[in-house]
Amino acid sequence: MAFEITDTKIVHEGWGRFMIATIRLPDGQIIRREIEDHGAAVAVLAYDPERRVALMVSQFRPPVHLVSGDTALLEIIAGGLEDDETREACVRREAMEEGGLRLGALDHVVDAWPMPGISTERIALYLAPYAQADRVAAGGGLAEENEGITVVELPLTQLAALADSGALSDLKSYATVQALRLRRPELFA
Repeated sequence: MAFEITDTKIVHEGWGRFMIATIRLPDGQIIRREIEDHGAAVAVLAYDPERRVALMVSQFRPPVHLVSGDTALLEIIAGGLEDDETREACVRREAMEEGGLRLGALDHVVDAWPMPGISTERIALYLAPYAQADRVAAGGGLAEENEGITVVELPLTQLAALADSGALSDLKSYATVQALRLRRPELFA
């Protein structure tokens, strides 16, 4: 006998949905687990290969603040897929909303499960080159979403140093920085 989810019960529905899953273990024992569901997501490390910088965002994240007291988290651009939206269209929309950035080519890195023990989220990670001329708007997020985003351009060598020192604590950002270092090491020389 294999693991089997025999029931799910929604206990809260808002920005995210929280469920209790009833699971039958291979030995027949029944257990319950909480599951958080807020849909699929995308994230992109946008980098300018000519100037050797990356466009990052910094914003207040309530869970991070609750645990660490940090008032802002440095991250790559990211967001949730809307109904009937492709991942690529979502990356481009989020890049414009958050970073004021028009993206061209997208380089898919991985579809990852950032928290498989608790969340259904699967996030598609991308790398995307841009040029200074592609910064066509201010960014900062949508006013109605109250994101309070600050757009930051950092030298790639500084971003690598943050990753190496453990100061780049957002996992999606860390993973894409390391992917860029593997795929384009000359940008970090």
